[in-house]
Amino acid sequence: MSDAGCIVVKVGSSTLACPDMGIDREYVAGLVEQVCTLREKGWRVVVVSSGAITAGLQRLGVAERPTDMPSLQAAASVGQVALVETYAEFFQTRDVLVGQVLLTRHDTGHRESYLHARDTFERLLEMGAVPIVNENDTVAVDEIRFGDNDTLAALVAVMVNARLVVLLTDTEGLYDADPRFSEEATLLEQVEELTDDLVAAAGGSSSTIGSGGMATKVEAAKVLMKAGIPLVVADGRRPHVIVEAAEGSSVGTTFAPGESAVSAKKLWIAVGRKAAGEIIVDDGARAAVVERGKSLLSAGVVDVKGTFAVGDTVVLKDSQGGSFARGLVGLSSADLRRVKGLKSAEIGEVLPSAKGVEVVHRDSLVVF
Repeated sequence: MSDAGCIVVKVGSSTLACPDMGIDREYVAGLVEQVCTLREKGWRVVVVSSGAITAGLQRLGVAERPTDMPSLQAAASVGQVALVETYAEFFQTRDVLVGQVLLTRHDTGHRESYLHARDTFERLLEMGAVPIVNENDTVAVDEIRFGDNDTLAALVAVMVNARLVVLLTDTEGLYDADPRFSEEATLLEQVEELTDDLVAAAGGSSSTIGSGGMATKVEAAKVLMKAGIPLVVADGRRPHVIVEAAEGSSVGTTFAPGESAVSAKKLWIAVGRKAAGEIIVDDGARAAVVERGKSLLSAGVVDVKGTFAVGDTVVLKDSQGGSFARGLVGLSSADLRRVKGLKSAEIGEVLPSAKGVEVVHRDSLVVF
């Protein structure tokens, strides 16, 4: 069997769920058949699956989704078992083993842990198993949550060096305007560049079941395009959609990959760690970072948001509030507030220890 590479398939809660909030077993059976078809064609497949809370509420007999965290985490605990049991049952009919992988930002935020997780994926795929991946909702809190499985799917794709990512959702793809409010909205079959208008058109989540939405898929696309990995966002209920996407057919919206020149470490910075804060810069600093590949210096910093230490991940934003880069910061938030806007000669008089220190060095910075 030839090796076609690795494909990451993410399916959202709203796609998996029945109208009564339970997991649609018939849909899972069809999904498994598509994955097995891909395997027969030489693909190695990773499934990133939401739905643990939905499955748990069904098994617990809870009619309405609770709002308090302990109840949600308890439902996730019960539901994760039910979800993996369902996948294992249908994959077993095709003599395929599954392996469960539960992750949080705590697991991927440290470089060593990230590399261990990557090695686990590699070995599972070598052994012929299908990893079933989800966020570990039973222990995740805001500080260590991915927030949605679109982000998690992008992270996993970078880990396994995927050749394709398919995000299955309850809409056809990305439109040039929000179809909920515009009758003239047109589906975009191909996206070569993510403009500000397209990002704005992505909007928020339209589902009461899932935590993501088109906006989170666009954020995932930013990373994957940077990594040189094509992304397809498509209607998860469309027949044979995964197989057709793998064959290159036009289904939903395809985000074309850029020319990958980003190191593995920078990709980890882009997706592996939760940002601890934000740094707002002036137009000159943005141009230096984006257009000339320079490090960020204190002279270009306008404002500092959040609390962070040296080595934490921060988001760089321009004067209009748009995010354009992420990186590992060289100064704490407290020190940066003291020297922001100062030139190198002035820093020594205010904070000698910060003299000559880049706010974010270009080797630890990735631009989107």
